[in-house]
Amino acid sequence: MKHSSDGVHAVKNMDSPDNILDAQRREKVKDAMLHAWSSYEKYAWGHDELQPQTKNGIDSFGGLGATLIDSLDTLYIMGLDEQFQRAREWVAKSLDFNKNYDASVFETTIRVVGGLLSTYDLSGDKLFLDKAQDIADRLLPAWNTETGIPYNIINLAHGNPHNPGWTGGDSILADSGTEQLEFIALSQRTGDRRYQEKVENVILELNKTFPDDGLLPIYINPHKGTSSYSTITFGAMGDSFYEYLLKVWIQGNRTAAVSHYRKMWETSMKGLLSLVRRTTPSSFAYLCEKMGRSLNDKMDELACFAPGMLALGSSGYSPDESQKFLSLAEELAWTCYNFYQSTPTKLAGENYFFNDGHDMTVGTSWNILRPETVESLFYLWRLTGNKTYQEWGWNIFQAFEKNSRIESGYVGLKDVNTGVKDNVMQSFFLAETLKYLYLLFSPPSVIPLDEWVFNTEAHPIKIVTRNDRAVSSGRSSGSQESDRQSQSRKEGRFRIHH
Repeated sequence: MKHSSDGVHAVKNMDSPDNILDAQRREKVKDAMLHAWSSYEKYAWGHDELQPQTKNGIDSFGGLGATLIDSLDTLYIMGLDEQFQRAREWVAKSLDFNKNYDASVFETTIRVVGGLLSTYDLSGDKLFLDKAQDIADRLLPAWNTETGIPYNIINLAHGNPHNPGWTGGDSILADSGTEQLEFIALSQRTGDRRYQEKVENVILELNKTFPDDGLLPIYINPHKGTSSYSTITFGAMGDSFYEYLLKVWIQGNRTAAVSHYRKMWETSMKGLLSLVRRTTPSSFAYLCEKMGRSLNDKMDELACFAPGMLALGSSGYSPDESQKFLSLAEELAWTCYNFYQSTPTKLAGENYFFNDGHDMTVGTSWNILRPETVESLFYLWRLTGNKTYQEWGWNIFQAFEKNSRIESGYVGLKDVNTGVKDNVMQSFFLAETLKYLYLLFSPPSVIPLDEWVFNTEAHPIKIVTRNDRAVSSGRSSGSQESDRQSQSRKEGRFRIHH
């Protein structure tokens, strides 16, 4: 492992204009994080999210300190030690999961379980692992269904798992297939196989009837394991299911134990290719949505994670296939960058429509500080070395600074055309958007991609080689890998020292 300090010595000793510029930009992003964090600390401490305009906290996730937990690893990586220590103290003394609150299994897993596990992997501080296990234990009964496909809501104090009324009793694809990284890691770190068995069984269940194009509708019946007639999308409610097929394979270090994840992902990428269309007149590539046999020329900004995913997964293909997927990733990233560049504020709307002759038109026009485009720019820069992606990211960062930064934090926009501000600082702005921007201007030795895999909330999880056999029919077999964790995690701080 090349510790981040090594990377930094390289930066300090090479006073090239590029390295100096990267360091200056990195500092500006760090300053943005400090501003966001200080505002949260001052006005919303211990609450889930800050409302910057009214200077108060709200509990949008049941009062679990979501912004605080989402920010832990960002603070750690940026070397904001005093802020990290105050946050750690709150976790130790005040974090209480025994809440009479109907929580989203998905949101709680990616933000809270993921945030705590990542901080454990970075710091080695067992407090964070113990807290991750506490909340995971409260979520676990959600998987007690006939098929093992989870209900998406559970009460943190009383259990009683169920699905939201608006899905007609169905589970949501992304909500049911985006807990694998976190729960597998939890089993590896604790030696308790239950977490891994529950989440791996979901994928085995879906694999039983996996379609030839690997594309699943967003609603699944948790009692039968069958899909309901609904949208197929790489945007909202579909997105991270496909992301985790790839990332569980990476998390297990690409061994036979996780090869079925890669196989399913490659099948889904064939399906993704069938959804690619290009605009007129400028030939921007985009991903359609699908319902039955009909295509809808609409793409969510959420689907802008796909270029990064394609780039990350391209290395597992033959050279020709690899280049094809990398080229598509670069084309889609250009489209996503133009989601930003094409509005008066230079911030992207929530989704876009593509009509002949008009390239792209904003649909839902708010911007809530989302990270997906800068996430993809980070991966493309890391994997190609092309500094253009840094320039695009810097332009997006400047648009956030200009439009979203106020005296008491950062806010989204109600409308990217007019610049009218909203009143929420989303926790993922600190967890994801600012972290990916910081890493975009940091040496690749800071959170290297051959040692870490990011969950869908940008929480880095340590890669641990898996030699166990895949979990089958809810029962595990093969060798126990959990003891490997202490060896695999290299102590030390994976960050830049200033």
